[in-house]
Amino acid sequence: MLRLLSVLTALGALFASPLAAAQNAPAAPRPDTYLCPNATAGTSIDCFLDAVPHLYTMCRQVKSIEIIEFGYEKSDEGVNGAKSEYCVDKHKISITRPYQAALREAKGSRNVLEGLRGLYEHWLKALAELKWKPGETDEQYKGRIAQPYDAFTERAGAVRVALTQATGPTSTAGTAAPAKTPAAKPKPAKTAAKSPN
Repeated sequence: MLRLLSVLTALGALFASPLAAAQNAPAAPRPDTYLCPNATAGTSIDCFLDAVPHLYTMCRQVKSIEIIEFGYEKSDEGVNGAKSEYCVDKHKISITRPYQAALREAKGSRNVLEGLRGLYEHWLKALAELKWKPGETDEQYKGRIAQPYDAFTERAGAVRVALTQATGPTSTAGTAAPAKTPAAKPKPAKTAAKSPN
């Protein structure tokens, strides 16, 4: 039955009208809508800040499906956790481009760079901790894997504040400090030129 359903779905997709698909498609899709679907500013930093919770949610949902399917105790036995492990590995790779682009965009501000790096490290740690810990209750597990969102929001806010400070009108981010020059010595007063007579 499942095989018949998948064949019918494939046939339906094959015969679907390209015109209907074109009419329903957005006029000009933004780049990286898969990685950062809610990014509004269009900057690399904005995309990265949006990608962090989005990609974490994807892997969290995959892990939740494994837990529903196999139960907490067996969700990581054998190949039971393979889908969530694949999700983590896949998104560690997929976030590389937006992360590197954000770092390049922020290279003039040490605070923004540190904020981006800290957020990335926290994201990696949160992904690694999606696994159920023996002895955890359902409520404890769900509470623990929901906590990273607060940290993501807080760290992203700190990056945005640092970015605002770095790009403000009085900012010196991205510019070299002016070289200190020794104080100019006063020039002696010019004397009137003597006439050759």
